[in-house]
Amino acid sequence: MNKRHLNNKDLLGLVANICKDISNSEWRPDYIVGLNRGGLVPATMISHYLGVPMHTLNVSLRDNRMGPESNLWMAEDAFGYDPDISTPNILIVDDINDSGATFNWIMEDWRSGCLPNDPRWADVWNHNVKFAVLFDNMSSKCNIKMDYVGEEINKAENDVWIEFPWESWWR
Repeated sequence: MNKRHLNNKDLLGLVANICKDISNSEWRPDYIVGLNRGGLVPATMISHYLGVPMHTLNVSLRDNRMGPESNLWMAEDAFGYDPDISTPNILIVDDINDSGATFNWIMEDWRSGCLPNDPRWADVWNHNVKFAVLFDNMSSKCNIKMDYVGEEINKAENDVWIEFPWESWWR
């Protein structure tokens, strides 16, 4: 497996690509969800750039001994559960869509926590809930398309481990 070490300049460029694409779109998030751990830095940066609040969600499937964090209020927001409140736009941010497992878990968790059999869930993903990643692995098994991407990679063709600046800043 190859390793690709990113520096802070690389990170800034990837986040700038995402911010540019969001700014050029007709869509704006009402809040951002940064996924622990890798999504927190880019989510914070995007939050400051767009001037919208950020929340966190601990879904780390690989590094979390306690298991992923389920979040019912985000699911209800995503679905538009409260008819008296307009359905907010939510941007979920992570460092990489690698296997797709993290995003697939969130979609299943949110759907199962809030009227799971309602067909309106099909209209949530990529509409009022969008996804942004620094890297999108084209060979991912994710059930939806990433909306905002810093850079595309294909790990089926080039199995690369991406090391982000926050993972080795002391070296």
